[in-house]
Amino acid sequence: MSKRSVFIVTCALLLSNAMGGLDSTIINTALPAIISDLHGIQLMGWIVAVFLLGTAVTTPLWSKLGEHIGNKSAYQIATSLFVIGAFLEGMSPNIYFLIVARTIMGIGNGGMTSIPYIIYATMYKNPHKRTQVLGFVTASYSTATIIGPLVGGWIVDTFSWHWVFYLNVPLGLLSIIVVQFFFKVPKSAKKGSPVDYLGATLMASGLVCLLMAIEMIGTIATIFVILLLAVAFGLLAAMLVVEGRATDPIIPSRLFKNHPLMIDFILFALIWGAFVGFNIYIPMWAQGLLGTTAIIGGATQIPGSLTNFFGSESVASLRLHIKAQSVVAIGIVTLIIAFIIMTWAGVTAPYWILLVAGAFEGFGTGMCFNVLQIKVQQDAELQDVPITTSFSFLIRMLSQTFMASILGIILNQALFKGVRTSHGHITLKMMNKLSDAASVHLLPQRWIPQMRIILHNGLHNIMLISLLILFVAGLLNIWDQYQLRKTAA
Repeated sequence: MSKRSVFIVTCALLLSNAMGGLDSTIINTALPAIISDLHGIQLMGWIVAVFLLGTAVTTPLWSKLGEHIGNKSAYQIATSLFVIGAFLEGMSPNIYFLIVARTIMGIGNGGMTSIPYIIYATMYKNPHKRTQVLGFVTASYSTATIIGPLVGGWIVDTFSWHWVFYLNVPLGLLSIIVVQFFFKVPKSAKKGSPVDYLGATLMASGLVCLLMAIEMIGTIATIFVILLLAVAFGLLAAMLVVEGRATDPIIPSRLFKNHPLMIDFILFALIWGAFVGFNIYIPMWAQGLLGTTAIIGGATQIPGSLTNFFGSESVASLRLHIKAQSVVAIGIVTLIIAFIIMTWAGVTAPYWILLVAGAFEGFGTGMCFNVLQIKVQQDAELQDVPITTSFSFLIRMLSQTFMASILGIILNQALFKGVRTSHGHITLKMMNKLSDAASVHLLPQRWIPQMRIILHNGLHNIMLISLLILFVAGLLNIWDQYQLRKTAA
């Protein structure tokens, strides 16, 4: 490939990061309008969870598919699914159709966001040049997360939430077409190891059953929840047996025998589980409690997007002077500050409080991600670096998926309790409209303060649970440092 073609293909692949960044922030901005229009506040957790789950469980499979049909074709198929899912989401007539469409989009996202990293490695053999390109990757994602809330809020306020999803369709199609005509690297004739389809199917089925069981708590009979949990654990146990016999397992069992690596994975799970509470519910806090428009609610994501970059960039200089565990500790403390602020914030807390908390959250998240991603690769054996990198991505996605479900349950329980204690004056349908600036004026004005107290109770509980999770992560990191000093002595 000529330098011109490499540059054009790189730009096309950067669109995948931009689309991922747009969707991750735009959906949070549009959620209040979506649940108001489709009357689905009790299923809000599913909208986020199915996308993350689809991304997580398919990520290892897309890399395997790329070994067999070529990374070019795998990327185009994945991006096509992402585009189809986005188009169907925009057409959604009800909440259930939207959830199915978002699942399709999540499956495509698993390959659309992971395969480009493999392609970059083939196009940029020089490590220094590849590092520069990965810097552009981070920049494209961060820029999209800054623009996303503003664009998404403007679209929701000016047109409707449907157009938020249509935005990704032309971008995805452009990326697919450019890659088709300019990515001239031939497919490898060499076939990879046999794909562990059985193990992958068991893993996906088990995780879906587990997610459904968590999501259904409080809405169906306890016996059915227990049955789903039994099926989930049975499928996951069968996966472990199959993986132990597979020639090239999706997740090698030897990873779990690496103690430092397991600490990294657990920290990833805890930190990203807490992070999702802030990312999803702060725009709702602004719109539902402060009565802001969608665009102002979405702007709460901007400080975090900016400081995320600075937090990530600070790791390199800090690592020259202190150990990785100490850098992780700084990141966790910064995140704890963000959630302490939100835990103390009352129903009438000013808007700027959300922005300050967002700045702390973004800095801590960027710092933790950068240092843990590097630490994962350093703690892994050389042969396991690729699968370890992929598995760390899987851990983050699964953590966000399950915490999105659990936090959705926490919010639902607070809403149900508030509605019950209102003695019929407040309904769940009214709560659906509270967080949408376009419909809040239709609500009985005398009951809006009480409705905001009910919503605040749910959001406060979410922030408190996330804060406790971060304290656990901090204690685990301290214990890891202690073990390291003990081993060194």
